[in-house]
Amino acid sequence: MSALPTIGVVGTGRMGANMARRLKDVGYTIAALYDVHPESAQATAKDTGGEVVATLARVTELSDVIVTVVSDDAAMYGIFGTSGDSLLANAKGKIFINCATVTPKVHVDVQKLAEERGAHSLEACMASSIPQARNGTLYLMIGGRRDVFDRVKPMLEQMSASLKYIGDAGKAAQVKALVNMVMNVNTAGLAEGLGLGDALGLDLNVLREVFSQTGANSRVLETDGADMQNRDHEVYFSAAHAAKDSGIALSLAKENDLLLPLAQATFDQYERMKALGLGDLDKSGVSELTFVSRHGKEHLANA
Repeated sequence: MSALPTIGVVGTGRMGANMARRLKDVGYTIAALYDVHPESAQATAKDTGGEVVATLARVTELSDVIVTVVSDDAAMYGIFGTSGDSLLANAKGKIFINCATVTPKVHVDVQKLAEERGAHSLEACMASSIPQARNGTLYLMIGGRRDVFDRVKPMLEQMSASLKYIGDAGKAAQVKALVNMVMNVNTAGLAEGLGLGDALGLDLNVLREVFSQTGANSRVLETDGADMQNRDHEVYFSAAHAAKDSGIALSLAKENDLLLPLAQATFDQYERMKALGLGDLDKSGVSELTFVSRHGKEHLANA
């Protein structure tokens, strides 16, 4: 694209809103903002400008490129509906960049629906969190038509510190599912290590330092270790989302006749958090199940 495209954003939660702010900062016009909670879109518009719209069709009407950040498979199928209010209305020539972590097949289906209407669709799967969305330092994995990726690559480069084209529609979503599966397994494992250390009366500051210098080290130790110890579970990636994403990976494994016992155990832990009313905590909150002074005893009694 020679001139900067106008941008619409569907889903102005923490990630979508901060991506909109970033794009505004680097010179893009935010033309339309839509969220099922209009107050969220209105709050974002104070920083980005743009029309807070009441319909999905209006987003497509006002925008050249539409970035979507919605919650799950059902929400994706909802915004790309074949009847009623939909982003696909008069969508010829538009480009949809879909950032939600959803089942890979959804991205394949959305690309087909978009192309039937003369539009284009990419998946831009994120392996970063809120600060990176705001600062334009996301790690983005892209799936879809290579020529479409090339058209919007300058925009995606403004959103990311690292950009990786993976392959056809659905392939980036497969990689993202594996990224989150491994991350969640690491998070649950770290929670067990720190929980056992706490039960043994060990100094957790010392334990985390030893972990960092040995084979127990991980990126999760850096991002979540102190939070687990200090019970600081401010949400960057919720336990409910961890359960959803581990479930996506398990579904892929089932389709390929694979047993993944660690992924299954991790999924069960995050589902347990949801059952205890802890699903809105950050994924680091899985430590609430492993420290006996917290929910650990109850968890063990009901396991």
